[in-house]
Amino acid sequence: MNQALLPLLLVAALAIPLVIGSRKQKKMVAQQQELQNSLDVGDRVMTTSGLYGTVSDISDDATIGIEIAPGVETTWLRQAVREKVGPDLLDEDDDLDTADTADTDDREESTASATGSSSASTAQVAPPLEHGKN
Repeated sequence: MNQALLPLLLVAALAIPLVIGSRKQKKMVAQQQELQNSLDVGDRVMTTSGLYGTVSDISDDATIGIEIAPGVETTWLRQAVREKVGPDLLDEDDDLDTADTADTDDREESTASATGSSSASTAQVAPPLEHGKN
């Protein structure tokens, strides 16, 4: 009895993780298919290679057009779209950079007026190194 039970337990121990893994993989494939079918013009997406862009053309079943910069449209397989992402992060970063630049300019002006100096910088450039010359 013990000899017949051992091979049966080994097969069950190997089969259960395979079944669970395949169910998880089927669920992930279904989610990816749902994402690809729900793509619409204007959606911000990220590709599997990490490229961010805006969907600009969905007329083909196999490919989509993604605008990666104003006026620059590339063609991708639908399967290359990894996920939809939120609003354009670059626009928010540009706004922050502009605010930081304005703050820096204000600080420089107040420092210059406090010291009575109008020169923007006193930095010096070092001479180039001469490598390999003896």
